[in-house]
Amino acid sequence: MQHSPSERIVLAKEKILALKKYAQEHKAKATIQIINSFLPFLGLWTLMYISLDYSYWITLGLGVVNAFFLVRIFIIQHDCGHQSFLRNRKAQKIIGYICSYFSAIPFNYWSKSHNVHHKHNGQLEMRDIGDVTTMTVEEFKQMSRWGRLKYRIYRSPIVMFLIGPVYYLFIHNRIAFIKLPMFQKAKKWLVLNNFVMLAIFVFFGFLLGWEKFLLVHLTILVLFSIIAIWFFYVQHQHEYTYKQWMKNWDYVTSALKGSTYYKVPRLFNWLTGNIGIHHVHHLNPFIPNYNLKKCIEENPWLNKYTTTINFRQSLTLITNKLWDEAEQRMISFREFYRKEKMQAIRVRS
Repeated sequence: MQHSPSERIVLAKEKILALKKYAQEHKAKATIQIINSFLPFLGLWTLMYISLDYSYWITLGLGVVNAFFLVRIFIIQHDCGHQSFLRNRKAQKIIGYICSYFSAIPFNYWSKSHNVHHKHNGQLEMRDIGDVTTMTVEEFKQMSRWGRLKYRIYRSPIVMFLIGPVYYLFIHNRIAFIKLPMFQKAKKWLVLNNFVMLAIFVFFGFLLGWEKFLLVHLTILVLFSIIAIWFFYVQHQHEYTYKQWMKNWDYVTSALKGSTYYKVPRLFNWLTGNIGIHHVHHLNPFIPNYNLKKCIEENPWLNKYTTTINFRQSLTLITNKLWDEAEQRMISFREFYRKEKMQAIRVRS
């Protein structure tokens, strides 16, 4: 779906307020989600451990499935960070912390950075917190050859979807890179999380044997990180996304244009906790994942302003590298260099 570069989405206040009814906890749904996420994960984890006696390929196949169940566990953690999973804040914190020791993503620190992402999604001044680093065309033009090369390497598929996810999980989320004052307390929790994670790894390493434990658990974590980064990329790096400087930025437009509706098959939608319904999640992050599907079914107008893509279409987003402010869309490196060459020809002539 294409949008006019000057388009700004203006919704009646009543429409947005009408979505509040979906931001209600449902203890039964929350409990069922905990059960049907953790039990299959633990069962598959055990089967993976046993399968190592036969073939790592069996282990890897089980790991792919279990990585999706870890995504489902992480979505519970994600909702707890938004304080949407349950209304009992103490229970949410406990559940969120438990989930974080499965996902290896620190609950308190990550939740703070993710909430910054929600409050500033699409603001060009805030691209370095909780977002995929994206240069504008003008910024890329000003870069040296070495600077351009570094950015091209960073945005390459191998780095973005293989090396990057592993770095994000095991390094980026283990070190407090964010220096904002609001993160001072979160840094202490991050240090504690690191110690607890290390203790868990040491305990299971000695209990089950280091080789087997690492082969099983690291397989799941690496595959989980790849799936998670892929979904996040697809949700915000589509061609007609929304990026503006703060002075022109609008929250509603950012939510509905800056996020996609990623329509994946029902099973994968279930495994990923409905996070593909991302535009609704950004419009109101207090709606728990188990209510998103009902919300979109009863409010089809939400899709009117949003880019809807399926899995096949999402593969084409890999070529999106730079934000073209003039055209208000993402472009590829090939398109950038073609335009740069044509401009150079016009200047010479």
